Amino acid sequence: MRYVSTRGAWSAAPQPFCAVLLEGLAPDGGLAVPETYPRFAPAELAALRSASYVDLALAVCERFCDDIPRAELARLLRATYTTGTFGSAAITPLTVLEPGLALLHVSNGPTLAFKDIALQLLGNLFEYVLAREGRTVNIVGATSGDTGSAAEHALKGRQGVAVFMLSPHGRMSAFQRAQMYALTDANIHNLAIEGTFDDCQDVVKAINADAAFKARYAIGAVNSINWGRIVAQVVYYFSGYFAATRSNDEVVDFAVPSGNFGNILSAYVARALGLPIRRLILATNENDVLDEFFRTGRYRPRRAAETHVTSSPSMDIAKASNFERFIFDVVGRDPAVVRALWDELARDGGFDLAATRHWAAVQAAGFVSQRSTHADRLAAIRTVHERYGVTIDPHTADGVHAALARRDPAVTTVCVETALPAKFGATILEALGCEPARPDAFIGLEARPQRYTVLPADVARVKAYIEEHAALA
Repeated sequence: MRYVSTRGAWSAAPQPFCAVLLEGLAPDGGLAVPETYPRFAPAELAALRSASYVDLALAVCERFCDDIPRAELARLLRATYTTGTFGSAAITPLTVLEPGLALLHVSNGPTLAFKDIALQLLGNLFEYVLAREGRTVNIVGATSGDTGSAAEHALKGRQGVAVFMLSPHGRMSAFQRAQMYALTDANIHNLAIEGTFDDCQDVVKAINADAAFKARYAIGAVNSINWGRIVAQVVYYFSGYFAATRSNDEVVDFAVPSGNFGNILSAYVARALGLPIRRLILATNENDVLDEFFRTGRYRPRRAAETHVTSSPSMDIAKASNFERFIFDVVGRDPAVVRALWDELARDGGFDLAATRHWAAVQAAGFVSQRSTHADRLAAIRTVHERYGVTIDPHTADGVHAALARRDPAVTTVCVETALPAKFGATILEALGCEPARPDAFIGLEARPQRYTVLPADVARVKAYIEEHAALA
């Protein structure tokens, strides 16, 4: 398996997995994508139905990571997906709420968010590859809440790795901030940026676009632009499908809360690999850029002043980085078209595919979308609690709201959890009148000393901080 960029880099010399794992953005600013999707034959899918999570992960990951010896990859997967880390041998258990409606639990990792599933593996992959190649890497990322803590908890104390995580100052929940800022490991650097998540993401992209700086400081990424994260998330769509069905003759719909488009892109990739997914129900909050696109064909990222601060803050995103990978596919994997569209995006603030020949491919991709408001979230939290005795977080509530609005009673709908409700106590209190249960390890978290640096949304200032604190070979 080799990788190219959505904008054309590496076309003459496609890259192996380990190279793109450490690279982050491609040299042309594009994202790494596989040359082809390795489709599972029906007999292969049938054989996977009874597989353990680790064996399922090996079957998926080895098709994308074939420059890691199979025995080493299996060892890394066994070390990652343990009952001790994720609370059960199932890793991502499924709860049937009622016939035809299920909840896939993907948030039982160390930071109580779905991002642990991929980032715990990335931590082990990074350490393995860096040791094998005698290298160091400086991870520069942006977070709207959950990616940062999951990345930092996966990479804290790792040899050869420094983490510089940019987060929007004052725009995360108190729990999310404390999960990151209370870490004391010397290789973890929290940069609270005066602006929105998109301002943070823009700084990260600008740093990656500076080829000399990126090479000198070995800048890498763990945001969902990292293809390794997409691959790791593909696995739980397979496990969720098998848990929700009796045979591979059945199809399912997945409802996925979406901000940066990475999680639902993993579902889209799982479908491309042959998993019998019928529809992907994309849920947004009031920051409804993606809902607007799938309804109208118009992709129009919002300015910072137009980005809402909501009660599902991890989805307060106006520029969906992984969306470029999807567009690459629907325009026939033509990097020239992608470059032209992103030039139009930079020049005009958006683009519209509705009147183009590419719109049919968008519609054939199986997406439907639904916007959610604060009132919708509260109602979904109450509904799930009252009907099923389950408490969900506000992001998962966005997904449940979308699932109920778009549900087809003839097909099972699986709602993909985003985080545990303990991370968003104020919203749960508003919805249910009581605080959510909190795991013992997180009691008093917000009261712990916190360590972070406030910086403006200024590329030069962030670069200067990285230069002073970088891990060097």
